[in-house]
Amino acid sequence: MSLFEPLIIGRLTLPNRVTMAALTRQRAEEDGVPTDLHVEYYAQRASAGLVVTEGTFPAFTNRAFPGQAGIADQAQQDGWRRVADEVHDRGGRIFMQIMNGGRMSHQSLTRGVVPEAPSAIASGTRVHTFDGTFDAPVPRALGTDEIPRIVSEFVEGARRAVDAGLDGVEIHGANGYILHEFLAPTSNHRTDLYGGSPENRARLLTEVIRAVADEVGADRTAVRISPEHNVQGTVEDDEADVLATYGRLLDDIADLPLAYISLLHKEPQSAITRLIREKSPAPLVFNTGFGEVTQREDATAVVESGIADAVAVGRMLIANPDLAQRWEHGLSLNDPEPSTFYRGGAHGYTDYPAAERIAQA
Repeated sequence: MSLFEPLIIGRLTLPNRVTMAALTRQRAEEDGVPTDLHVEYYAQRASAGLVVTEGTFPAFTNRAFPGQAGIADQAQQDGWRRVADEVHDRGGRIFMQIMNGGRMSHQSLTRGVVPEAPSAIASGTRVHTFDGTFDAPVPRALGTDEIPRIVSEFVEGARRAVDAGLDGVEIHGANGYILHEFLAPTSNHRTDLYGGSPENRARLLTEVIRAVADEVGADRTAVRISPEHNVQGTVEDDEADVLATYGRLLDDIADLPLAYISLLHKEPQSAITRLIREKSPAPLVFNTGFGEVTQREDATAVVESGIADAVAVGRMLIANPDLAQRWEHGLSLNDPEPSTFYRGGAHGYTDYPAAERIAQA
């Protein structure tokens, strides 16, 4: 396989295997409606094999950070319609990542609602809010009877995303947010059907995936997971438990023809990477995580070795909107400017030049 060969995911054929990871960029206002900046930013990156949006909240009660765009109401749906239309007009394909922030939130983000989680255990980390940075609060443990609401919010968000014209959705089950919190024994101390054993801890993510697939089609549904990533207080440091938990998840969704599974892990040859590759019939998109910037040689090795079918790239696609073409043709690269990642505005968001503009300068 080559990084620049087509790949079929669900009902789409990707022209290359360089996909855009979901990236927190914090460019929305308090209303969570995508703006002209979002339209241009995502459309600029339409030549990636697949564009995946930033993590997008399906209800204001689970917003995770200031500047996050949502898919909770009609105004937000209409905003994403503009984004999808422009990406498609430029020949691209786009999925929306849908996320519930869980305990990684704050009342000033959720319009006064106490953040919810599997158990009343604080992350021990800090959270960014509209009013500054604070210690993450102790969340409220969800009752068993409330779990269907969490599932429904993901389903409703997926329905809005597809109705807005996006090609599919990626369920965010990673990085210490609510679905990952249920998976990990350090953040999930429940004793009901959603806690304790690997089977029970995998149950909520399984239910969300199945419900979303029922609503919009399995071929429009993907999932993002990050076993052993150990961020934001959600720690998975028992390899046997990790293999059992994610193995159960994969067994429980094996019959679904999902669009893809996106895996974030620092080690391409890890036991969990191999397990996912062996158990899942869905295409695997691999991301090496936050520790190092993904370079062409890294991405090429992952795909050509068969570790995964495609790669998810973050910072290099922030700085190089036409990254796939630059990598394929050996063109010079822009360097990402980390100070602009989260501060709002066009600088560092929509003003990185494309290669053709560099050549003309």
